[in-house]
Amino acid sequence: MSNSNGAATATHIAQAGLLSKERIVAGPGFNRWLVPPAALAIHLCIGMAYGFSVFWLPLSKALGVTDVVACPADMGFLARIVSASCDWKISELQWMYTLFFVLLGCSAALWGGWLERAGPRKAGVVSALCWCGGLVISALGIHLHQIWLLWLGSGVIGGIGLGLGYISPVSTLIKWFPDRRGMATGMAIMGFGGGAMIGSPLADALMRHFAGPASVGVMETFLVMAALYFVFMMAGAFGYRVPPSGWTPAGWSAPTASANAMITAHHVHVNKVWGIPQFWLLWGVLCLNVSAGIGVIGMASPMLQEVFGGRLIGVDAGFGSLDTAQLAAIAAIAAGFTGLLSLFNIGGRFFWASMSDKLGRKNTYSVFFVLGIALYAAAPWAGKVGGSALFVGIFCVIVSMYGGGFATIPAYLADLFGTQMVGAIHGRLLTAWATAGILGPVVVGYMREYQLGLGVPPSQVYNTTMYILAGMLVLGLLCNLLVRPVAARHFMTAQELAAEKQLAHEKVGSNGGAALDAAQLAQVGHGGNPLLVALAWLAVAVPMLWGIWVTLQKAFVLFH
Repeated sequence: MSNSNGAATATHIAQAGLLSKERIVAGPGFNRWLVPPAALAIHLCIGMAYGFSVFWLPLSKALGVTDVVACPADMGFLARIVSASCDWKISELQWMYTLFFVLLGCSAALWGGWLERAGPRKAGVVSALCWCGGLVISALGIHLHQIWLLWLGSGVIGGIGLGLGYISPVSTLIKWFPDRRGMATGMAIMGFGGGAMIGSPLADALMRHFAGPASVGVMETFLVMAALYFVFMMAGAFGYRVPPSGWTPAGWSAPTASANAMITAHHVHVNKVWGIPQFWLLWGVLCLNVSAGIGVIGMASPMLQEVFGGRLIGVDAGFGSLDTAQLAAIAAIAAGFTGLLSLFNIGGRFFWASMSDKLGRKNTYSVFFVLGIALYAAAPWAGKVGGSALFVGIFCVIVSMYGGGFATIPAYLADLFGTQMVGAIHGRLLTAWATAGILGPVVVGYMREYQLGLGVPPSQVYNTTMYILAGMLVLGLLCNLLVRPVAARHFMTAQELAAEKQLAHEKVGSNGGAALDAAQLAQVGHGGNPLLVALAWLAVAVPMLWGIWVTLQKAFVLFH
C-alpha cells in the first residue's frame, strides 16, 4: 500500500505546477536546515524598508541635484504630486515609509489564508515581483519626477510584497522545527531586522557611484537593488520546502496537554480568530510592546543628543548652547547609538525567540514587560545622574526586547492556535504592528513638542514620555497575564481539519495517513548534501557579516 501511495504521490507532484505547494513537498534526504537560509534570503531583502530614510535627502534634491528647487508657495497639494518642475519635500517622501507598514499589515491580514493554501514558494515569488517591481516603478517615478509613482511603486505595491514576504516562511518554519519554534522563526525575522543594516550602506555606496552633475544616483540605485533583490528573493522562494504530512523530527513527540497546557495539539481556523479573546489579548501584547519600542527607535538620535548635550564630548553645556562643530561631534556619536540599537534589535530577535523555547512564550513576554517597565522608569534617572553608558545600555536592552517581541509572537500563536493556519493568523495579528507604527511615534513626538512648548529643558523633555511608555507596558503585561489556553470549542474538528488540509494541498495516502511510509518519513529533515547546506548559509551569512561590520564601525564612535 505504501509503495502505491508513494508512486501516486510522485506522479501527482510531477504533474503539479512549478509554483504549486505539491511541488515543494520535501522527500527523503532533504535537510530541514536548508529552509531558514531561504527565509533569510527573502527577509534580508524586504527588510530594507527600515532603511529607506537613506534616500530622503538625495530625493529632496532630485531636480536641483546640489540645491533644492522649491515649489511656488501657493502650489496646492494635488499640483505638487504631479509637478515635474520642483523638488519634493522630505515629509512627502516619508509617506512611502508609512505606506510600507500599513500595507504590510493589511496585505498579511488579507492574503494570509491564501498563502497557507498556495504555499510559501508561490507567496515568495509574488513577494519578489511586488517588492522589486515596486522599486522599478519608483525608479520610473524618479525619471519622470512624479512622486505618486513612488508612493504607488514602493509604498503600495512594495508594501504588499513586504506583507507576503514577511509571513511567507512563518508557518513552514514552525512545521519544520516544532521542537524549536521560537528559534526557527527568530532566525527568519532576524533577517527582516537586519535588512537595513545591509541595504543602507549598499544604497549609500551605489548612490555615490552613480551620482553626477545631472543625477543624485537614486534612480540607478533602485534599479540595481531591484535586480540584486530579485535574484536573492527568487533563490529563497525556490529554496522553500514543506514537510510531508505526518512528519516529525527524529526523537521528538508533541508535548501532552498535561505537560504544557499552553501548547495545543489542535488547530483553529483563521476565520474564527476574530472572535477568540486570546487573539485580541495577543493583539494588545504585540501592539503595546511594539508601540513603546518603535517610538524610541524613531527618536533615538535626537533623544541622546538632547538629554546629554555637551556631556557626550566632555563639555559642560546643554544641547542648545553648543556650536556647529560640537553639534556635529555629538551627531556622530548619536549615529553610533542608532547603529548599536540596530544590532541589539537584530540580536534580540534571535536571542529572545530562542530563549522562549526554554522559558515558554508567556513567561518570555512577562520578562519583556516587567523588565521594560523597570528600564523605562529608570531612564530619566539614568539621563540625569548616570553616565551615557548606562543610558545607552538601558535602551539597548529595551530594543532587544522590541525585536524579540516580533520574533516570539509567531511561536506564541502556534502554541495557542495550532500550526495548521498559523501563517494566516500571524498575518491578521500584524494589524497590531500597523497600529503601533502610528501610535508609538505619535506619542513620543507629540509629548516632546508639548514638553518643549511648556519650556521644559531639552535634557528633560523625554522624562514624561518614558513614564507613559512604561504605562503602556503595564497594560501589555496585564494582557499577557490574562492569556489562557484556547477553549476546545474553537478548534477545528477532525473532519474540518481534513478538509482544510485538502484545500491546502497537503497530500495524504489513500488510507488517510501519511503519503510516505514510516521508513521514508524517517529520512526526511536530515542528511542530504552538507556542502549545499553550507553554501546556502554562506550566501546569507556573508552579507549579514558585512552589514554587522559596517554598523560596528559606526558604533565604535560611542566608545572613543
